[in-house]
Amino acid sequence: MDSATEHDEIYCADLFAGAGGFSLGAQIAGVRVVMAAESDSHAVATYKANFIPDAKGQPKVFDGDIRALDPSKVARDTFQVGASCDILLGGPPCQGFSTHRIKGAGIEDGRNALIHTYFEFVRAFAPTAFLMENVPGMLWPRHESYLTKFTQEAVESGYHIYSPVVVDARDYGVPQRRRRVFILGVREGIDRTGLEWPPKPTHGSERSRVSNPDLLPWEACASAFEPAAADDGNDVHMNSGKELVEAFQQTPLNGGSRHDSGRLLPCHDGHDGHNDVYGRINPAEPAPTMTTACINPSKGRFVHPTDHHGITARQAARIQTFPDGFHFHGGLMAAGKQVGNAVPPKLAAHLISCLIPMLVKGRQRSSSSANHKEIK
Repeated sequence: MDSATEHDEIYCADLFAGAGGFSLGAQIAGVRVVMAAESDSHAVATYKANFIPDAKGQPKVFDGDIRALDPSKVARDTFQVGASCDILLGGPPCQGFSTHRIKGAGIEDGRNALIHTYFEFVRAFAPTAFLMENVPGMLWPRHESYLTKFTQEAVESGYHIYSPVVVDARDYGVPQRRRRVFILGVREGIDRTGLEWPPKPTHGSERSRVSNPDLLPWEACASAFEPAAADDGNDVHMNSGKELVEAFQQTPLNGGSRHDSGRLLPCHDGHDGHNDVYGRINPAEPAPTMTTACINPSKGRFVHPTDHHGITARQAARIQTFPDGFHFHGGLMAAGKQVGNAVPPKLAAHLISCLIPMLVKGRQRSSSSANHKEIK
């Protein structure tokens, strides 16, 4: 590759990378992933197995507690002096911000502060842009102090920060109802002309398509339940007891709920939030949100549309738009956790693609102001 072509490449780094949904989306968008950081050992094994280092040893994978890493040293180990990080991705752990935390729970969760750890890497990497993903619960008033501090850090570090946007993955062709917050920051001085953020939806409900006929219908999740390869190690599901199997057998196919099966436990009585527990997925619609417990029928509407068991890790991964060639390590429970934590690659690719023209202009601006050195 000649130097002119290489200098036109867009480089990204991925923090709290998990199994690599954000990274895979970046690659699909044509971006070169040069480093990733992740602490979960199973996710690290998955990442390393699916993102094979190139001749330059990239992506470099830093495993372990990110708080123990020196951001400046990581930047030096990843880039030569003068080389640039075009976009820094990341999805800090979201359990503290989760909307499932009742009352004041989660306010003092130490994981909330990891969004500030993320910003320490923004300072060290000085990317043209950063894109951070989290759950909508982080926008709740009880977590306002974290977001306020994050915004202040961005502004003081010379970034234009866009207001947080809540994106539904099904509006961009992902066969799943999945609402997540994305926060975009762009370095001041970068030409943002023509950037539309967030990008316009490509898919919509029947109602929304009446007013906007250019939208495609939401994607149904039926294809996720097509047969998997015989040697697919992720094509496994939880084994349920006899009582549960009998309840599944009485639950109507293709979308039946727990109420239809007649199964009512004391913990379900009077709690609307349990309506979807033990329910079947309707393959004619977008699937429910794949959570970290998506392979467990007791945690949501995660029963196979027609078979009498929970969905497999492969089916959950397909719903998240991972290709079948992407394999998750650590066993069923670990695979489910990695799938549920991931940014859907198809969504990530769409969001990152809309930023590339701006990132290219940022790269050209940097190249014209200084001699651009190659990445190691």
